[in-house]
Amino acid sequence: MGLCLEKEDWTHELDYPAAYVHASLGPFGFGDRWIYRDNYRSLGMPLERFVEVCAGADLLILRAVPFWNWRTEYELPRRRAFIDVDPGFTQITLANGDQGWLDGVARCERRFTYGQRLGAPDCPIPDAGGPWLKTLPPVFLPEWPFAAGEATLFTSVMRWQGFKEVTHNGINYGQRDKEFATYIDLPKLTTQKFRIAQMGIKPEMLTSHGWESVPGEVISRTPSSYRQFIQQSRAEFSVPKNGYIEMRGGWFSDRSVCYLASGRPVLIADTGLRNWLPADEGLIAFTNPPEAVAGIERINGDYKRHRVTARRLAEDFFSTEKVLGPFLVEAMN
Repeated sequence: MGLCLEKEDWTHELDYPAAYVHASLGPFGFGDRWIYRDNYRSLGMPLERFVEVCAGADLLILRAVPFWNWRTEYELPRRRAFIDVDPGFTQITLANGDQGWLDGVARCERRFTYGQRLGAPDCPIPDAGGPWLKTLPPVFLPEWPFAAGEATLFTSVMRWQGFKEVTHNGINYGQRDKEFATYIDLPKLTTQKFRIAQMGIKPEMLTSHGWESVPGEVISRTPSSYRQFIQQSRAEFSVPKNGYIEMRGGWFSDRSVCYLASGRPVLIADTGLRNWLPADEGLIAFTNPPEAVAGIERINGDYKRHRVTARRLAEDFFSTEKVLGPFLVEAMN
């Protein structure tokens, strides 16, 4: 299901999301080599051709969620890999016995996670569904060049409450709404201005505390509008889900990677990422409002230096050249 802006409503029709997929893949030469499918119909390549593609494929990649409706053609590629982009929430869902998740993940010979600290002594994420291999969100740097200008606003793109909270060993791990409350009055503590592209709440919940709010569904309507919003920002201010912070799995967002690639510094609440990623220049992690204010002052105090370091972090850790090679080797090993 997707949000169709032309109708300003949620829709089960395939035309709108299929057009988005086509617009995203077309510039990279995919032409008609894609398919968008539900239980009843599909758009893009004919189903017969899709089955042929599966039969000749080396790897089928499942990202974020497993396939609930498993079809015989998914058995045809040589190997299947699942990428967990929601570390902690995924493993707890599996540990709590969700059969759809258990069946879907079990069909994949290799399971990857963005959680860089699974297994660390202070990380309570269970190993359910594992063993889990580590990977990172990749960025294709030619599509995310170093942005021109300094800009003025710290921004972010966020969903207020994407999914439900989970419980493990008697502890509840919440979504972003639970964590953001700690920072709701941050605009009153600094002269820096903020703009949040959000979905899930009324704008007044933010604007009444000094934040500027814009519709997230408009900002992310096309790949180019999403990129423009990020590249016209001064830096990112990010408050991850409460569960990411409390579980200390080292989660880092693919959105934040795009800010770094654009030479836009990232100021983010710490998810344990300081244990594996340099987070004192170009990327700054904080644990409370005073640290967030200090981070703003550091970024603005030497902005050009933070911009250069942000881009270098993207090049050294997240570029497709750094991420995809090791991922494919481990997926096919």
